[in-house]
Amino acid sequence: MEYEVIVVGGGHAGCEASLAASRKGHKTILITGNIKNIADMPCNPSIGGSAKGIVVREIDALGGEMGKNADKGQLQMKMLNHKKGPAVQALRAQADKITYPKEMLKTLNKENNLTIWEALVEDLIVENHKIKGVILENGNQIFGKAVILTTGTYLKADIMVGNTRHREGPHGERPSQYLSDNLKKLGFQIIRLKTGTPQRIDKKTIDFSKTKEEYGSDQKYTFSFDNEPNYSLEDQIPCHLIYTTPETHQIIRDNLNKSSMYGGLNDITGVGPRYCPSIEDKIVRFSDKERHQLFLEPESLYYDDIYIQGFSTSMPHNIQEKMVHSLPGLENAKILKYAYAIEYDAIYPTQLKLSLETKLIENLFTAGQINGTSGYEEAACQGLIAGINACLKLEGKEPLILKRNEAYIGVLIDDLVTKGVIDPYRLLTSRAEYRLLLRHDNADLRLREYGYQVGLINEPQYQKLQYKKEEMKKAIEYLKNHKMVPTEDTNCFLEEIGSSILKDGITLYDLLKRPEIKIEHLQHFYELSFDKDVLEQVEIEIKYEGYIKKALHEAEKMIDLDNKKIPDDIDYSRIHNLASEAKQKLNEIRPTSIGQALRISGVNPADISLLMVYIKKEYHYDRG
Repeated sequence: MEYEVIVVGGGHAGCEASLAASRKGHKTILITGNIKNIADMPCNPSIGGSAKGIVVREIDALGGEMGKNADKGQLQMKMLNHKKGPAVQALRAQADKITYPKEMLKTLNKENNLTIWEALVEDLIVENHKIKGVILENGNQIFGKAVILTTGTYLKADIMVGNTRHREGPHGERPSQYLSDNLKKLGFQIIRLKTGTPQRIDKKTIDFSKTKEEYGSDQKYTFSFDNEPNYSLEDQIPCHLIYTTPETHQIIRDNLNKSSMYGGLNDITGVGPRYCPSIEDKIVRFSDKERHQLFLEPESLYYDDIYIQGFSTSMPHNIQEKMVHSLPGLENAKILKYAYAIEYDAIYPTQLKLSLETKLIENLFTAGQINGTSGYEEAACQGLIAGINACLKLEGKEPLILKRNEAYIGVLIDDLVTKGVIDPYRLLTSRAEYRLLLRHDNADLRLREYGYQVGLINEPQYQKLQYKKEEMKKAIEYLKNHKMVPTEDTNCFLEEIGSSILKDGITLYDLLKRPEIKIEHLQHFYELSFDKDVLEQVEIEIKYEGYIKKALHEAEKMIDLDNKKIPDDIDYSRIHNLASEAKQKLNEIRPTSIGQALRISGVNPADISLLMVYIKKEYHYDRG
């Protein structure tokens, strides 16, 4: 069998990679260990969240599927940080674990250029450092021009509870036993990482009177720019907030040596997630905290499992029983599925190009947790970019490289490739230096043009974007050309909303710059006949105009450095006075630009100055 693109793994990265490749017209095969686990959500029942929700919008803007699929299967929609500035607002959906994978599989099955095959891949076919295909567990070979590895947590996966370790995946499946070893033979640096998941509780055994209900937002949202909300605000399913108790903490402290992480197993080498630690880690690392916040989250409308968000552990089952029963409302709770930790192999991501193609093997791409990330959203966006770039490579075109000022996806990939990982990487708003530019509301304006250029956004979607841009221009002109004058009615209204009265006329544009003035206040006097999303965009652009201009100015400096290219054949050992650590890091990562070199840990501004002088002298030009 021969294909143009082979995708290995059917998780969130694999789904996006397969769809991107097949929709771009390339004959694609998705090989997965279990078709029933395609787009599975083995951990938390949610899509989006802080920073992650913006990534889902970016995926949609580029032509990916996660946002559209999340809109179909949500139990609750919530805009996080809605009372804070637009830079940190992000959408989070409580997702249905039955509906989401079911709808994604339907989408995959509709693609004419896509074949889905159930098998385990255990080796690669490589000739002269170029990928030629994959070898299945049964020895069969499948040939392809490009291969994308999206293996998730299935490379030599071990489930760990207490002092027990079992070689299996999240649902007890057989993992890939030899692929990571064969990658190591090809020269890849393999690292061991770890993550975990909490218990699932029978809803009928929870006393919800001891919990606090947490509802979705009181207005409707969608992840996708192409979808209209298809749910009722009243029908949203609530989550419930509880806290750990002193008894919970004492049970954990008394039994720490029984946790896999704290003595239960002595052969753990995997590093766990810093920003999503187990409850044991929280108790140890934050011993001054009297309690920790937990959320009881519904997993599906089709069954009664409740997920305890924030209670991940690797304690033995009998200790987990005590821990769960120490929580308010869960004194008589029935555990349907026990918590566990999972350890797995990944590749060190500095071995990748910014396109997500590996440096060692041409036309071999990797995406998702194999690259050291955590989270469905981080995986999906990498899968989309890998799928796009694998096709662009086959088409003889330049890769799609998103800059740090253009997308959270660009921040994520640049961080992985330039800095590497110590623990599973989680995207945070604090990682983005230009987060005011990378907002939830403007992902289409930032990225849909790219989606159109690579062929994943169709003409009607593109024309919708152009219409929105034109409407924004018209709205801004309208606000600049219409004035509010100081009348008795005007000043009375302004006083009522806590704003200063007018002594002279003022344009609506300048009036909107007042922090207390909202766009809906202007509609009290003027009929602004523009779409809601247009007015939302315009209001943000006006209110934060000065900050946005400053961020754009700073971004231009970074772009200038990123445009200063470093020659591929440069020999860093020949640069006199360059620090030894800088030489080692530069040689390992092989940055493509001065900007990327400057972001490498251990490379200082003085090293960059020496590098720039060397390039100008030896190559007789400034690579800008």
